[in-house]
Amino acid sequence: MASNLTERLSRLVKTMRGQSRITETNVQDMLREVRMALLEADVALPVVRDFIARVKDKALGQEVVSSLTPGQVLVSIVQKELASTMGEGVSDINLAAQPPAVILMAGLQGACKTTTTAKLAKHLIEKRKKKVLTVSADVYRPAAIEQLKTVTGQAGAEWFPSTPDQKPADIAAAAIDHARRHYFDVLLVDTAGRLAIDEALMAEIKALHAQLKPVETLFVVDAMQGQDAVNTAKAFKEALPLTGVVLTKLDGDSRGGAALSVRQVTGVPIKFAGVSEKIDGLEVFDAERHAGRVLGMGDIVALVEEVQKGVDIAAAQKLADKVKSGADFDLEDFLAQISQMKNMGGLSGLIDKLPTEIASKAGQADMDKAERDVRRMEGMIRAMTPQERQKPEIIKASRKRRIAIGAGVQVQDVNRMLNQFEQMRTMMKKMKGGGLFKMMKRMGGMKGLPGMGGMGR
Repeated sequence: MASNLTERLSRLVKTMRGQSRITETNVQDMLREVRMALLEADVALPVVRDFIARVKDKALGQEVVSSLTPGQVLVSIVQKELASTMGEGVSDINLAAQPPAVILMAGLQGACKTTTTAKLAKHLIEKRKKKVLTVSADVYRPAAIEQLKTVTGQAGAEWFPSTPDQKPADIAAAAIDHARRHYFDVLLVDTAGRLAIDEALMAEIKALHAQLKPVETLFVVDAMQGQDAVNTAKAFKEALPLTGVVLTKLDGDSRGGAALSVRQVTGVPIKFAGVSEKIDGLEVFDAERHAGRVLGMGDIVALVEEVQKGVDIAAAQKLADKVKSGADFDLEDFLAQISQMKNMGGLSGLIDKLPTEIASKAGQADMDKAERDVRRMEGMIRAMTPQERQKPEIIKASRKRRIAIGAGVQVQDVNRMLNQFEQMRTMMKKMKGGGLFKMMKRMGGMKGLPGMGGMGR
């Protein structure tokens, strides 16, 4: 949905550039493009109708200030209504209960419910400083219990054991008793899913809800399901008093479709969004920021957060001090820069959060090639000895052959990488600690970053 809607609106803004005011005609043109984009993204028809009606009502009679064009004003209205449709502001998790606060995870099989349970555990540990216990009441899927055990360990939470021969009600009773006796703040209960809605599933989860009396009942849904997400949401809403929605796989191509439909159908806020497969890939959902992403305006706040989270400030300062002192920038330093970039989600992860107009200039094919080149460079550096990394000038023909074999590349690739590294080192010397971002700017943006050009030609 994102790229489709962005493309249609961008085209509309360009065609309206010469127009001086908003008219019934240009509003109809815009609404036609928006309607088509939403329907193609499998947004539920009632949701589309309601959305279009609200946008039309706001757009007609809207004054255009001198600094904006009618197209820009209309896009602004669409963004505000998108945010309104997906919920106002941020709705975080509610833990106002006598410990342990029980959170019930509901949804169909394949929506990443088990992984999301662990991601939520990590979020509660790191952001809310809570002691978290997880338990699986899914006795039907053989790997479900072991999967939760594994991902819970990755999240740094504690896992309560259960077995496929137990009844879900008995598992729940034992888990809550254990959580009380060991002073856990939160108990996350992963429930069984099915490939489709059935009576047995709904009866079981209703009984668990009545037994556990959870403070939060979260509906986990795959953002790429489109219309199916709406049908599933209706069924769970009728069976359970849902308190929130978690959208998974929001980094997929269909960003936005399910977010628009599910919020409207359930009437409960979207509380979290799964934005990557990593265990820390869960964000508190912000409707305004997501609306910006859908419209190709990017998410600069998320970009800054990603950089702050991924950058080792102490290491960056150490490198800056080293270069300022006149000491040589070596391959160990270069390897550290590559590791920092990987911690921030790689080049494509950062590009994805930039406005579409900027991101499109670095096409996906270029990004994929750049990512491959960076990985190859990392492999070559790791194939070197510590002495070679610190003193690249000692790397002669025989050493280059050994490094090439160790990294699975050609000797020409090693030569190319060393030449690019030398260019970077020369630049760093001239800048006297100006840092990576100044260097990129001086070299004309990302095209100048070693690994962005020349490798693999």
